Amino acid sequence: MPTPADQETPQSLSENPLAPGLYLVATPIGNLGDITLRALEVLRRVDRIACEDTRQTQKLLNHFEITTPTVSCHQHNEHQRTSELIEALKAGGRIAVVSDAGMPGISDPGGWLTAAAIAAGVAVTPIPGANAALSALVASGLPSGEFHFIGFLPEKAGARRTRLEALAAEVQRAEAPRTLVFYEAPHRILDTLADLEAVWGPQLRVVVARELTKIYEEFLRATASEARRELASRDRIRGEITLLVEARPRAVGEEDAAGAPVKITDRIARLQAEAGPEARMNEKEALKRIARELGLSKSELYRELQRERARRR
Repeated sequence: MPTPADQETPQSLSENPLAPGLYLVATPIGNLGDITLRALEVLRRVDRIACEDTRQTQKLLNHFEITTPTVSCHQHNEHQRTSELIEALKAGGRIAVVSDAGMPGISDPGGWLTAAAIAAGVAVTPIPGANAALSALVASGLPSGEFHFIGFLPEKAGARRTRLEALAAEVQRAEAPRTLVFYEAPHRILDTLADLEAVWGPQLRVVVARELTKIYEEFLRATASEARRELASRDRIRGEITLLVEARPRAVGEEDAAGAPVKITDRIARLQAEAGPEARMNEKEALKRIARELGLSKSELYRELQRERARRR
């Protein structure tokens, strides 16, 4: 990558007219000092600002004495608002999009409007700035060479567990570790950590990054079980949370004398043989017992069994 010394010094925005188009402006995730000079200049010079919550954005604008008009553009009205904003943009308008915090379009409104603007031939310009996921990742201590941003997991317990098991299966197929990055609500973090422990085991390395850039910023670096116990001991869990997981492929079974993993089919056959013909242990019962012994979910183990059988064909 070129260094700053290799690049031409860009002119200030104020020296040139602000070009028509849609501007995706990152705003602070807690500390107002994280706003960029470029973001402030764009917010001052656009025709209007489309906000996730006009009341939240107005606090930022008031702090920096910005008087640009605002209009709401949130998850419940983004589709309807888009047609109005696109017409203004096609007529040569200059519109900024902001979320309550961070980069619009990342687990926040803005993506639909951006896609519509591109489809309409409107210029779209990102104005970089604060982002909770990347800020948490670089300070987590977990591998950052390959990471997967998921955003929010499903709220319902069954759907959440299914999603985590699917992610575990993806990591297993990839045969390479990666860091998974989630956003999570304080009232769900304990359940999510419990699900992670059930899917990957209690020694799974996690980082709970809470209240980033704020006074009570915290990085809790621990195993899934340790993090859950620590948070459960508190009277109350507060603040925005970014949850990071070091997802490594798991050895599904024990190893034989040569160091090779014991196949699930072989473990099932051994359990059935040990139970004897009178017990008649079926495959489902055997899988349940093996899953309990290995600390895996039965569905994850079943998928591994199916992969074994597919490889034999």
